[in-house]
Amino acid sequence: MAEGLCALRARVAFDSVTFAPEGVTVLVEGGLIVGVEPFGCDLPADCSVTDFEGTLLPGLIDGHVHLAADGEVGSLERAGTMPEDEVDAVITRTLSQEAAAGVTTVRDLGDTRFRTLAFRDQLMSGVPRIVASGPPLTVPGGHCHFLGGVAGDVDAARRLVAEHHERGVDVIKVMASGGMVTAGTDVFGVQFEPEVLCAVVDSAHRLGLAVLGHAHSLTGIRHALNAGVDGIEHFTGLTADGVHVPQDVLDRVAAVDAVVDPTLGFDKEGLAAMPLPPALAESLRQAGLDFATAYAARLEVLARAHARGVRIVSGSDAGVGPLKRHGCMVLGVIDILLAGLSPEQALATATSSAAVACGVERQTGRLVPGLAADLLVVDGDLRSDLEALRSPTAVFVRGYDVLA
Repeated sequence: MAEGLCALRARVAFDSVTFAPEGVTVLVEGGLIVGVEPFGCDLPADCSVTDFEGTLLPGLIDGHVHLAADGEVGSLERAGTMPEDEVDAVITRTLSQEAAAGVTTVRDLGDTRFRTLAFRDQLMSGVPRIVASGPPLTVPGGHCHFLGGVAGDVDAARRLVAEHHERGVDVIKVMASGGMVTAGTDVFGVQFEPEVLCAVVDSAHRLGLAVLGHAHSLTGIRHALNAGVDGIEHFTGLTADGVHVPQDVLDRVAAVDAVVDPTLGFDKEGLAAMPLPPALAESLRQAGLDFATAYAARLEVLARAHARGVRIVSGSDAGVGPLKRHGCMVLGVIDILLAGLSPEQALATATSSAAVACGVERQTGRLVPGLAADLLVVDGDLRSDLEALRSPTAVFVRGYDVLA
């Protein structure tokens, strides 16, 4: 983007809450939005103007990524043993992939050796903003134990939370159930004794940190809620006989205002060309499901959660495997329509609502003067076709044009 005052104009715009069908002019200077005006407003003579076809909106926020994993089979596991310079090289590459897809902020919910924090603090041109959890907390031999955040008892859990706080993390991620990419963990059960999980949440809250609980199983969701987590990642509701999330669980999530990130966004084209990861395939087999029926059941759960007033944000779990490559979050936003959300509501899960959930609402997520010029332009009219999210034509990260 040129130095000085610039104007970006589009005939269709989404401001993070609603569409402005008459279009807008977004004024940008010094990496910030300094004005949002009607499309045909008068501009200073020295203001450079760029007109865009398609739809202009805030840059997207992916609420759940793993930057240290590049989406290859076993990449998350390998990250735990790779030299730091190799991990950093992966993070550099995956951040670029996210930006190219229109994602201008990511929340990393599982790295190794706190490597994402260094990138978070550098604020490099064109590099997405990072909210970071550091290594996720898990039990010995538990889900993602290879990333280093292992705690077996109350004292160890409190020490680990304190270390994360000292390192400067933005949020705590804890594994309340087993996971699909870690062999030998129980995706139908829970991780941590109740008193240990409660200690994690209590310690984090005392230090001013929110806690997000990974939970694929229904028992894991209840386990996380009992401990008082602030949000639940995946929220699959997996049981031995299918995907089930009873209404009392949805009522409780709504009552405590926990945020649900369903981590949708599977690459369905890739799914048709390759087998499911073995652990995922085995979990579905044990539950009597195939991928299509499981996904449909998850969307039904999401529809009931939305109807109950549960706060929903979009995250992809990018990096964990070939079906979840970086930049895939737009697929999840599109899928949210299938759960009964409107296009505006679906887009809000990846902009304004996600900004609040990630604690960056004073920095980004809306077309508002004073916030960062994190902007996305896509080739198409999002009012009628969210598939246009897959066709970014311009991406600005703090005013820097990533695709130029």
